[in-house]
Amino acid sequence: MKRRDFLKTSAAAAAAGAFVPYFAWTQKSFANQEANDRPLIGCIGVGSMGTGDAHNHNQFGDIVAVCDVDSSRVEKAKQDPQIGKGKADGYEDYRKVLERDDIDVVSIVTPDHWHVKIAVEALEAGKHVFCQKPLTLTLEENQIIRAACDKHKDKVFFVGTQQRAQGNLFLRAVNLVQKGLLGDIQKITVGINGAEVGGPFQKTKPPAELNWDFWLGQAPLVDYIPQRCHYQFRWWYEYSGGKFTDWGAHHVDIAQWAINENERGTGPVEIDGTDAKHPVPYSDGYPTVDDSYNTAHDFAIKCKFASGVEMIIDSRSDNGVLFEGTKGRMFVNRGKITGQPIEENWDKDQYTPEDMARLYKGKPFDANHKANFYLCIREGGLPVSDVYSHVQMMNTCHLAAIAARLGRVIKWDPKAEKIVDDEQAASFFARKQREGYEIPRV
Repeated sequence: MKRRDFLKTSAAAAAAGAFVPYFAWTQKSFANQEANDRPLIGCIGVGSMGTGDAHNHNQFGDIVAVCDVDSSRVEKAKQDPQIGKGKADGYEDYRKVLERDDIDVVSIVTPDHWHVKIAVEALEAGKHVFCQKPLTLTLEENQIIRAACDKHKDKVFFVGTQQRAQGNLFLRAVNLVQKGLLGDIQKITVGINGAEVGGPFQKTKPPAELNWDFWLGQAPLVDYIPQRCHYQFRWWYEYSGGKFTDWGAHHVDIAQWAINENERGTGPVEIDGTDAKHPVPYSDGYPTVDDSYNTAHDFAIKCKFASGVEMIIDSRSDNGVLFEGTKGRMFVNRGKITGQPIEENWDKDQYTPEDMARLYKGKPFDANHKANFYLCIREGGLPVSDVYSHVQMMNTCHLAAIAARLGRVIKWDPKAEKIVDDEQAASFFARKQREGYEIPRV
């Protein structure tokens, strides 16, 4: 779409009340296109969340390729009027998308255990990357993806933590804390709800439309269980971190951002997993059965920071983040922000457009966080949902899961990025990857 056509379409959409990006392409941003053209996008993973993300990407570029190991999802995405529009090419193998020189941007919305491998290979192929949260499966993967982004600083890497675009809720809360309006933060309670409980499930033959071996990827080869796949993958430690990484990737992110514990070398120093329950028996941190959901479903994990702040990640509190400081308390989630500081408007004249731009790393605030992604592609700079802060938060989420699995206190050296004085806990830093599905190091 040339600039003149883009402006026509934008005007028509505005008249119809549709969302209109606040910028148009005004300079050459993509190596394989003429100036003022929209970027070409490949969507890898087009299930439920992948479909929603693709609809959003369609506002900023043209989707020319869709990919999924479930062929029924590929066909649906190809025909979707807001995704493939009957014109996009469909693939089972994501590498076919990365091989295409005409594709500028890839959207990765696969199960968690596939994120880093595809993301690293996408960067190596010269693509800008949007990847859904939680970005990583292990502590080691945090370091792998950070190194890849260090190498490819000319590419924008955006993590799909959309709460960073909720200016009237989460950004306001972060600003209040960072401005010191709550006083010294003493305690943070991060409510993320408990994981699902289910099983034993029946092992069966994979459906014809699903490449089960490819879906498993780096994870161990096991019999197909419908409840292992698609949305339910997150209740198995083989592919995810349960609620610790699923919702933790949102709320722990906000908590650590607010108290400035999201820079390299920061993070908790002690993680207490003694108050955690799993739906199946465990031995040495591993489930003893293979036919039931196995992630922690009832827990209160205490994380202590060197500053003295205590953060509790639990399944029993209301979903959201409760900050408790020496001057006041404040609770925030996706539906509300409450507490005396809000009722009395303590941040009057202290939450300005300049404050929002500071939180947005110098870019103007936009409630559609993908607008920030594409603006960074055009202008450069770190996106609001950047890899570097995300992996710091993911360290905490993975450590919470490890402590819960072992049912004890573990210690973490945030500067050296290693578990100390516990050889068994340290063994969870990485996991063996199945031959043929190894993650490349750069």
